[in-house]
Amino acid sequence: MSTTERIEVHGAVQGVGFRPHVHRLATELGISGDVRNAGGHVVITACGPAEALAEFRRALHDRAPRNARVERITVTPGGTTAQDGFAVLDSGFEAGPRTVVPDLATCDACVAELFDPGDRRYRYPFVNCTDCGPRATIVASLPYDRTRTTMAAFPLCPSCAAEYRDPADRRFHAEPVACPACGPRLRWGDATGEEALELAVAAVRRGGVVAVKGVGGYQLVCAAADEDAVIRLRELKHRPRKPLAVMVRDLGQARELSVVDAEAAALLRSPAAPIVVLPSRTADLDVGLFLPYSPLHHLLLHDLAQPLVVTSGNRSGEPITILDEHAHAVLGPLVDGVLSHDRPILARYDDSVVRAGRVVRRARGFAPAPMPLPAASPVPVLALGAQLKHTAALAVGDRAILGPHTGDLENADTLAAFEHTAETLCRWQGVAPEHCAHDLHPRYLSSRHARRWPRDRRIPVQHHHAHVAATAAEHGVRGPFVGVAYDGLGLGDDGTLWGGEVLLATYRGYRRVARFGLVPLPGGEVAVRRPSRMVLAYLHGAEDFGGPSIPDLRPTAESALVRRMVERRMNSPLTSSAGRLFDAASALLGLCDENSYEGEAAVLLEAAAAAHSGPALDWTLHRRDGLWVYDPLPTLRDLVTCGDPAGVAAARFHTTIAEVTAALVRETAGTVRTVCVGGGVFQNRGLVDALRRELGEFAVLAGERVPVNDGGISYGQAVVAAARLAGRDC
Repeated sequence: MSTTERIEVHGAVQGVGFRPHVHRLATELGISGDVRNAGGHVVITACGPAEALAEFRRALHDRAPRNARVERITVTPGGTTAQDGFAVLDSGFEAGPRTVVPDLATCDACVAELFDPGDRRYRYPFVNCTDCGPRATIVASLPYDRTRTTMAAFPLCPSCAAEYRDPADRRFHAEPVACPACGPRLRWGDATGEEALELAVAAVRRGGVVAVKGVGGYQLVCAAADEDAVIRLRELKHRPRKPLAVMVRDLGQARELSVVDAEAAALLRSPAAPIVVLPSRTADLDVGLFLPYSPLHHLLLHDLAQPLVVTSGNRSGEPITILDEHAHAVLGPLVDGVLSHDRPILARYDDSVVRAGRVVRRARGFAPAPMPLPAASPVPVLALGAQLKHTAALAVGDRAILGPHTGDLENADTLAAFEHTAETLCRWQGVAPEHCAHDLHPRYLSSRHARRWPRDRRIPVQHHHAHVAATAAEHGVRGPFVGVAYDGLGLGDDGTLWGGEVLLATYRGYRRVARFGLVPLPGGEVAVRRPSRMVLAYLHGAEDFGGPSIPDLRPTAESALVRRMVERRMNSPLTSSAGRLFDAASALLGLCDENSYEGEAAVLLEAAAAAHSGPALDWTLHRRDGLWVYDPLPTLRDLVTCGDPAGVAAARFHTTIAEVTAALVRETAGTVRTVCVGGGVFQNRGLVDALRRELGEFAVLAGERVPVNDGGISYGQAVVAAARLAGRDC
């Protein structure tokens, strides 16, 4: 006896070959009915024997396509089905949560076709199937159908149309499907197709720098082994010392440049295909490596037969370029040619970065996959993020949809990119946010954007509370937790600049229970750029404690200037920043006097410490104004006078910060046994590992899928805002 059921499948089930998967399962089990996309989920009408339907429901989850994520299946008895077989129907527009699948790296089957001379897609740079290809970067709206992507401009040829309609073909309902006869084409000046690619390859081979239209935006490409080309690229990007990502042909080539363990190999070959930061075999600093993730990348790596530097195509301070006209006008004069194509990019997605198994930059391959909200938001909320490493997030129901990395909100261009991302997130979900969540700092461009909302629709969220709430929510923490937030700077609720904080927190609120000692920032942003100035700040202006200070090892004219500034409180706001303490330690050890990029001093300090160990330096805690306060002066003084080599001293500094943090947690935690860390300082894998060793009786959690740096702030804001609106923590 047959029965009929309406089955709804929610999660990442559009753009991953889920409807073909359903069709194959139904045919295999003798079930009749149909399947269609509806809003952001899949709706199935299934008719068959009860045993077959039960197996069908199990297989929907257990045998789902590799890139699908089934979050929930609901079954309603009844319904009608007229046909004997099983059909894939046109999409509907039902309400409900919507998941846009991230872009997927080219699968092995498509790579094999790409290099098969007998295949009709031989060397076609836009080959894809249901298991791979562009998704988030080409979707205009949901449900996910070709007509609502940028592929709508490319009508299918008879051969592609036949594949698209054939249930036995892996391109069955693959929305971006195309071939040389009907799909997008490369362009280099007046040349198109294979000729355009050959001209771009020749330019790189001659030592040139080329702008290439990638999956989520333009990229700048040159030969990694060509020193002159790399120097020129650094000049174009205004990046004199910041490491550049290197794209390699395969894992074998990756292992020639770095130490690649099993976890790193799996990440490199995953559908997300992020940049993975790994120990270098040829330099003291780590190296960011990634594999080709689009057919065009595969062709470039194959034809050039050497590793390539591949970095975002933009001028310093601007968002990654996605418009062809902008690329030719702005990047064109700076490079040796522009390799573009005629498939539009609707959403900009830079490359994701993973370090030590934790996401550092969440973009292509990971965003816009949703993250959980411990307390469901009763209304949609747009979380506006911070200023640096900016992201936006949208809270809808029990999920937060995280947008991709925007960059630093420094100017009108990056602000416009953020606004475009926010508009796209809302359009995909079919909602208009009723509230916004924002940082306390009034001068952040994201906070200024919040003024567009009525005052009673704004939810201010303290920066460091957002950091630790993001970590807690990712790990599903329930109940109070200790939040340890170490970063550069964030405005505290008392109007001062925080950055070395211990909080007793829930998702709705927190209490500050400990901090680092205060120090002036002489010149404000100047001190952030100049670690050597932070040494002088600690020398002349440490605020909380008296006693002997650290010696001035290199007196200069700047020493006298900084002393006057801090003594007279001229443009020298006080901060408890842990990040600035790491800067001072790096400068004292002669590693970095001036940051050429954000966090450089801390990166060099961590690299120096990596191969060494040692006992803690001197440190002291005090009680002040109801808080436990760490006095950094004894630590810095011991750092200078210990006589250890720089690497050993750097390792001892890390040991000290871990011991200090453990002591602050034990003094303040009470009965709480969960510690959630956040803030850019905790990108330092050695520090996190040391803290876990020190706090063995606690569960110490760090962000893994969401960055601990300011890229995770929008998620934390969404978590806090949802909890406050819901009136509960989880």
